[in-house]
Amino acid sequence: MVGELAATGLDAATVADWVERVAVERRRVAPPPGFPALPDLPGGRYVDPAFFALERECYWRRAWLYAGHVDQLPRAGSYLMWPYGSAPIVLLRGDDDVVRAFYNTCRHRGAPIVRDDAGQAGPRLVCGYHGWSYDRGGRLRGVSEPRDWKGLDLPCKGLVEVRCERFGNWLFVNEDDEAEPLDDFLRPFARFVEHLPLESLRLVNRRVLEVHCHYKVLVENFLEAYHFNRLHPGTTHRIFDNLGTSVHLWAHGHSMMLSPFRRAGWTDPGAVGMAEMAGTTAIEAAHNPSYCVFPNLIVPIAPSGIPGVVIWPRTMTSSVMEIVWFAPAPRDDSNDAQWKTRIANFDRIAEEDIQFAEPMQASINSPGFTGVPLSYQERRIYHWHEELDRCIGAERVPAALRVKPLLAGWTE
Repeated sequence: MVGELAATGLDAATVADWVERVAVERRRVAPPPGFPALPDLPGGRYVDPAFFALERECYWRRAWLYAGHVDQLPRAGSYLMWPYGSAPIVLLRGDDDVVRAFYNTCRHRGAPIVRDDAGQAGPRLVCGYHGWSYDRGGRLRGVSEPRDWKGLDLPCKGLVEVRCERFGNWLFVNEDDEAEPLDDFLRPFARFVEHLPLESLRLVNRRVLEVHCHYKVLVENFLEAYHFNRLHPGTTHRIFDNLGTSVHLWAHGHSMMLSPFRRAGWTDPGAVGMAEMAGTTAIEAAHNPSYCVFPNLIVPIAPSGIPGVVIWPRTMTSSVMEIVWFAPAPRDDSNDAQWKTRIANFDRIAEEDIQFAEPMQASINSPGFTGVPLSYQERRIYHWHEELDRCIGAERVPAALRVKPLLAGWTE
């Protein structure tokens, strides 16, 4: 059974507790007493089209999803197309400096308001089909040939807004009007990063990859350290001790694995001299705390920056993986070369992570794939699946595909 952690964040007592958990993990020779035997995850959760439709509905309609960084919307009128919702959504910075999200759908005949992936709008966004125009707050301001529109209630025909809220400089969207506020949803995770200057972190780099595999194959890879010695012998495994990795499970499906450095006092030589975040602790300085913000945002944190991985389901057999880097503003331009090297090093690790993804897609469609047994070290994956069923509504999941909720007593 897990102990209670401080509710106020990553304070000194919590740091000491987490460091001790790593030591306990290194010493253990079996799972702790009382830990439940985890049933195999049903194989159909990866290959059943009806279940996949339920998953996408969960993503589209009920989850808070990372949509971008404020640096992608630098001034009033800046917009960004976000293609991962139930329909295309446009994020738009208004004249009041507030970022809002709208379905990219004209209220006349449904034509798209913007056509580019990103851009800078003028004072009015004009539908190219019939000329209806909207201001930067989404309000309908005019129609072409107004003589034929007598009595049209313009205020009632603004763009349909989607909930959009900020966490630091990160933008999240949610298509469910009844969903809890973003702050409440993120709180189990956010309390452990609130000591970091998240509102001043810049977007350093963004890369988008298409991977031909089911999205959970990718998500689950980032939820365990069991694969380090096989997939990353010269990179991650050389630096981090997977046998010392402690796992933390939190409400709303969030979680973290804390992988200690193999050598005490080790410093990343590629980060020497780079700007660092104020307020970092021994957790970030001597470990790799890799957080999962349910359902699809992975954020490992180092003093000099945060490389995020965001994974999106595209089809049953294809996914999109975004790699995004957040960091403090550099001290000077000399860091440019370091950043290029650092980004290239992380890209190499990401390529190692996905090397089995496409071959696995063929394997999981085999009659030989009947289910997924999980070890104690892989319990973050089971926790993630428990939350997926809660998000969908367990009663809507076919009985043969449900995951039995077992980890409530092991969730902090």
